[in-house]
Formats: sequence, C-alpha cells, structure tokens
Amino acid sequence: MLRLYNTATRKTESFKPLGDEVKIYTCGPTVYNYPHIGNYAAYTYWDLLVRTLKANNYRVKRVLNLTDVGHLTSDGDDGEDKLEKGAAREGKSVYEIADYYINVYMDNYSKMEFLPADIVARATDYIDADMRSVDEMTSHGYTYETTDGVYFDTSKFPEYADFAKIDLSGLQAGARVGFNAEKRNVSDFAVWKFIQPGEKHAMRWDYLGRPGYPGWHLECSTIIHEILGEPIDIHTGGVDHIPVHHTNEIAQTYAMTGKKLAKYWLHCDFITIDRQKISKSLGNTYTLDDLADKGFSAMDYKMWLLSGHYQGTRNFTFDSLLAAKNRRQNWRNRIAECYQREMDGDDGVFEKILDAVNNNLNSAEAFAIIDNSRLSLNDWEKVDELFGLRLIVDTPKISEKQYALVKERDVARAAKDFAKSDKIRDELLSQGIVINDTPNGGVWQYSAW
Repeated sequence: MLRLYNTATRKTESFKPLGDEVKIYTCGPTVYNYPHIGNYAAYTYWDLLVRTLKANNYRVKRVLNLTDVGHLTSDGDDGEDKLEKGAAREGKSVYEIADYYINVYMDNYSKMEFLPADIVARATDYIDADMRSVDEMTSHGYTYETTDGVYFDTSKFPEYADFAKIDLSGLQAGARVGFNAEKRNVSDFAVWKFIQPGEKHAMRWDYLGRPGYPGWHLECSTIIHEILGEPIDIHTGGVDHIPVHHTNEIAQTYAMTGKKLAKYWLHCDFITIDRQKISKSLGNTYTLDDLADKGFSAMDYKMWLLSGHYQGTRNFTFDSLLAAKNRRQNWRNRIAECYQREMDGDDGVFEKILDAVNNNLNSAEAFAIIDNSRLSLNDWEKVDELFGLRLIVDTPKISEKQYALVKERDVARAAKDFAKSDKIRDELLSQGIVINDTPNGGVWQYSAW
C-alpha cells in the first residue's frame, strides 16, 4: 500500500484517492532562463510519484503549469517580472523568451525520460479565468484594492498561517512578501498587479479599467480550478513553496470556492553543489548540456537523484555522479547477462522493490534491493518502467556478427590459441564490448563509455 508524507498533516499517511482518478498538480518552471540541474530534482521525484501510482494500478490525471508571466524576482509582490528580466537580458520580446525557454525545458524534460503530463498549461492561456478568480474572491469579501493592485486580505481567512506554521504576530513587514504601506496586513499578497505610470511591462491585460497582470500565485489556483476542480488528490512542489506560494494558493482557492485545494501535499528538498547553494555567482549552475560535455547523460543524473530520498537535502559532486553512472552501467551489464542466459529472479523481488517505493517514494531503499538481488529480464523491464532510466533501450543486444566473434573466441581459447583470442577480445573492446571469461565460456558486457 502506498504511503506518503503529507505536509498538511506532518504525517506519513496511507494514500486514499478521492475518486476513481488521481488528480495531481505540479508547480512547473518559470520560463525565463536555462534550467539548471537543481530545477530537475523536483520533476524527477514527481515523475517517480506518477510511475508509482501507475504501478499500483491507479489512473492518473496530471497537470503541469508553465509560468510565462507574473512571477516577480522577489517571489512576493515587488521586483521585476522574470520574463521581463529575461527579455532585457537577451534583447528579445517576452513572448520570444517564453517560447524559447519552454522549448528548452520540454526538450530536457524528454531527455530526463519524464512521463508526459496529461495537460501542460501556460499561465497566459488562463488570464480571463484569472480575472474570474479575482472576481469570485472579491464577491466573497476577501480582497481590497490599492494603488498598485488587488490584494488578498489574509485576516479574512483565519487558517492562513496553519499550512506553513507561520508566526503572523512576529512577521515583519517585507520579511516574507513585498512591503506596501497600503496593505492592511503584512501577510497580505497581490492577486492582481496594476502597471504603474512609466512602468515598462509588455504583458498586460485590462482589468478593472486599468492595465495589469496576475499575481504569480493566482495562476495555480486558477488552472487547478479550471482543469481539475477542487479538491485535488495531490499537489507537489519544492519546500521553498510552502511559506508563500502554496500558502497563498490554499487561501485563494478557499476564497474562490469554499473548498480545500488538495488532500495531500508533497514537497521535496533542494540539492546543493559541493555543499553550496546553486548560484550563478558561484559558477555552479550546471545544465544537462554541461553534464553531457563532461561525459554524463541525463540518465546518469536521474540515477543520482533517485539514489537518495526526495525529502533529503542532496549534495551533488561529480564523484557522486560518477558513482551513479557506474551503478547504472552495472545494472545494464546485468541486463546484458540476462540476454545471454535464461535467469530466474529472486522470489518476489519486484514486489519488494515496489514495496520500498510505496514507503513514501523510498527509491534509495529500492535501489539497494536491486543491487543485492537477482533479477530476471522481466523484473528489469518492470524496474525500468518504475524508474524511467532507459535501462533496456540503452542496452541493446549485440549483433549476430559480434555474437559470432564471442563464440569464435571461445573456440580459440579452448584450442589455447591465445593470440587469436586476444585479437578478437581487442576487436570487441573497440566496439564497446567487454568479455568476461567464465567456466561456461565468455560472457559479454558493455564497457563504460
């Protein structure tokens, strides 16, 4: 039985879906710059979540959003819109920036072998729905207007601080969201921003007789409402979303609908690089292309991520990435051995692997079981489906010609013609094939490349 740690209750609970279809929402990227490897940690863990649900025979409907407007650099109510920042940096329009980095993101999404979301929703496709959302909150008495926007009055939602365990009495103005002298409470946040005179903002829509744009917290509440309906089963994101973004989503949705937003909340922790926060100023914002330049595939990186737990702070080093690459190579060699001889797996081995993952997505425990168990080819196929590591497709059978060379070498060794045996060994090695000699003849494996 699947058990998940629920941020809302601070407990690990047995998963019980609300209906016949598990509804999941994943906070997606803000598409204004090249994503670094830390950005793909969360999506790796939530890909595992979806794969685990499907392995347990649940039907899943998953929505992933793309923030292409409204996300300010402060993550609060002030600062420059990140799309505007990207456009200024590259001398392009905000629309060109959004389109370009969406394509980059989706290309890398494919490289990481993530299952496609059922619906990918761009924030700019839901602007009219955002306005309706604000109208609903206003009609229920939850908003007020200032010179720079429409704000959510958190005092009207007594449960506002519960999700993130926020001490509102000790909150300083400007400590969590942008400070505005017109705000009634320091925790109030903008659901719609008005463009001020002289302010350059290419993405703008008329609402309440003034040009503006939605607050970035609003899009998630709106998209969930329009596509999935409330409440959903699972809402995912990073731990950094808890105190502001997800807290605001919960408040907005209740103000709009009078319903809870989600039954289960899952949050992953960050990765660091050499025990430092990922930062451009430190020069450690590696991309998947950077890893490829150093000889590591996206699957090597995914292997590294899944070697730990989604709730743990992971420290990335190239030594640890090399260990993950070698581990994956070892698994592929074991698959190659299954191609050569009919092998039975240990009794119930895949069930044990799935049981480990069902324990709050404990892929690290599952990997240890794989390392220390015998798997059949059928078991490996199930492992590949569960973790999405391209183990089978990246481990093709050798050609008939190569297989004939392996047998020819066996004959040469039996005849003690070691010169010919070594020549064939070197020929195969040049093709990425290593021969391990056993009492039953040569067993081929792939060399690490």
